[in-house]
This record gives sequence, structure tokens and C-alpha cells, in this order.
Amino acid sequence: MKKIPVGISGRHLHLTQAHLEILFGKDYQLTKMKDLSQPGQYAAEEKVDVYSPAGKLIAGVRILGPVRPASQVEISRSDAIRGKFVAPVRSSGDVKGSGPCKLVGPKGEVELSEGVIVADRHIHFSLEDAKDFGVKDGDKVSIFIDNAKGGILNNVLCRVSPKFALDCHLDTDDGAAFELNTGDTCTIVKSYTINE
Repeated sequence: MKKIPVGISGRHLHLTQAHLEILFGKDYQLTKMKDLSQPGQYAAEEKVDVYSPAGKLIAGVRILGPVRPASQVEISRSDAIRGKFVAPVRSSGDVKGSGPCKLVGPKGEVELSEGVIVADRHIHFSLEDAKDFGVKDGDKVSIFIDNAKGGILNNVLCRVSPKFALDCHLDTDDGAAFELNTGDTCTIVKSYTINE
């Protein structure tokens, strides 16, 4: 079976243009630091501080560009526990009813009534890759990691688009548990048996 590259996603956030301008100033534009695995997506030089409702700080959270229709903060479950954030497991963009926070930038502050999530495990597929792997948008699969702390991860969402490049996105908690780094690989598990 073809290997799928893995990308470990650290905490980060996406902003609307309006929120970016509140935090950094009128007509502000993000400064690209480096391209990400998905075409058109990039890590920006800019960072902001994120405060939980309990007043706990996560300092210097990097912004990813380009700007989006809704602002959201993606953290790990470990971040949520340490910082006392409400952060349900969600797909990127699905922020309705998610956790609140305060964003603090060099020029201003933004109170988000919702937008804090733990991103779900997911794999980006191009149309051609989806056909090769026999998956469709919205499918959930399991993946196998073959290393010293390897194993199987379930509930990995398949996201299919002609704009996507093949990449499995896991957060830092999953990466640490399975000793995975960006650039490692995994395989899709077609079936396995649980012995009871």
C-alpha cells in the first residue's frame, strides 16, 4: 500500500481580515514565513497571545495564512488541559459552539465567543489520490504507524479536494504518543480484528 506523508501540526490560529486588523492595525497583511503542505497555505511570521477564560496564557501562537471567513484557534488536548480551555474535537472551520478565548496582538485585542478547537485527525487527498486509495470525502479510516512506538489510529477523516496535496495531519499529542515527526509516513489500514 502506498505510504502517506505525515505532518505534525503544532498549535496555531486562523484569522479573518477584520480580526487581523484589530490585532495588528488597519489594512495589515500577513508576512509569509514558509509554505505549508497544502497549496496556497502558509505559516506567517506573525504571532499572537491566546488567553483562556481562566486567564491562562499560551504565548506566541503562530498565525497561518491566508485569512479565512472565521477565526479559529487550534490547540492540542494537552494545551486545553493545562490552559483550562474548552476545546472540542472538530474539523477545521467547524467552530459553532466551540470554546471561547481572548487574542492579544500588538495593536489590540479580540474576544472570540467560539473558535477554540482540537483539530480532528485527517488526511488531505487530491481527487487522484482519493481514487488510488479508494476513499471519498467524509470517509473515516484507520492508519498504521510502523516504528518503535507504532500502532493504529482510528477515526481519521478523509478530506478530498482538487486543491489538496496528500498529507496526514496529526496534532502534537498524537505525534508524541507515536514518536512521529513531520515527514514520517503511515499507511491506511483496510481492516483489522479486535480480539475480545
